[in-house]
Amino acid sequence: MQRYVAYLRVNSQDEGRSALGLTAQARDIELFLETHAPTPYEVIATFREVQTGPDHNRPQLEAALALVGRTSGCELLVAKLDRLSQHASVISAFMEDQQVRFRVASMPQADNAQLYVYAVLAEQERAFISMRTKAALAVAKARGVKLGGLKDKTGRRNAAVQDQARLRASEVGPMIRAMHKDGKPLQAIADQLNSAGVPTARGGLWHASQVRRVLARLREVGLFA
Repeated sequence: MQRYVAYLRVNSQDEGRSALGLTAQARDIELFLETHAPTPYEVIATFREVQTGPDHNRPQLEAALALVGRTSGCELLVAKLDRLSQHASVISAFMEDQQVRFRVASMPQADNAQLYVYAVLAEQERAFISMRTKAALAVAKARGVKLGGLKDKTGRRNAAVQDQARLRASEVGPMIRAMHKDGKPLQAIADQLNSAGVPTARGGLWHASQVRRVLARLREVGLFA
């Protein structure tokens, strides 16, 4: 029987209380178990972490890893790779640890090499997005633009939809951008994502049109020429 220890993490106290982020991660894990886990399987424990301090201070992750190490054939199961860490060096250390095996629910077919490349590219993307955001805010402030302020309900909803679309683009963007730069056609990129078990934002299969939209969103934020 395949055994799993599930680990869910959010980054703020408010998100932990509302359970919005935790609920989404639990849903991704449940989808993986229903569609990709070998049968029979057992989730022997679930650890939930609300992280408010440094990345290295995660007692729930340490407890989850300890349980995985004590249980023969057990795997740590996370919804997304960045729930383990946003740093490629940390991901690499997990891969080199002979006592710990982990599985990423949103990328069920990806091997360690693919996961590492994804981690490196995603880390670069986040750093670049942060720099662009700071630069854009500085320019806006210099022009006298009032930052922040209230939005009406429709405006907030539309902004949330756009933010979610951009977030998903940043998650899968590194893989898509790398394949596109290698000259792969859009449908071939979609086929590769499907074969790696990477779902779309709605949990479905990729098509060329969806790959095109992700590339367009990357261009919007200046991450793809």
